[in-house]
Amino acid sequence: MRFLLRKNRKPPAVIIVALIDVLMVVLIFMVVSTTFKNQAAVKLVLPESSQAKAAPAVNDSLIVTVAKEPPHFFFETSAVAAADLEAELKQRTDDNPELELSIRADTDAPWGQIVKLMDAAKAAGVMSVKAFTEQPTGE
Repeated sequence: MRFLLRKNRKPPAVIIVALIDVLMVVLIFMVVSTTFKNQAAVKLVLPESSQAKAAPAVNDSLIVTVAKEPPHFFFETSAVAAADLEAELKQRTDDNPELELSIRADTDAPWGQIVKLMDAAKAAGVMSVKAFTEQPTGE
């Protein structure tokens, strides 16, 4: 005995247009919220020098950034504590004895931090230390 009549139901339909709309919203959200790799780790204002000369790019150069706020020292994009500075430089000079150190310091960076970096470089056996500057804008 059947008390209830069975209704013939249609299979559910997937609405493709709605799925495309949702996909576009997710895609836009991902593009807007993603941090791009080419952004600088530290924003710097380099000091100006009228005596500066353009130097060719050297493959054996290690660039250390000195920021005005702690943490002060950055090797490429990774932060390094002041206590570990000499050990890190020593390790890099052991790997490459011809290593040149290039200092990229902010105009408002504490001078004591720059001197600390230069002392660590001398203790680690770095032979050449250079500094990044900009050409004066007033000329």
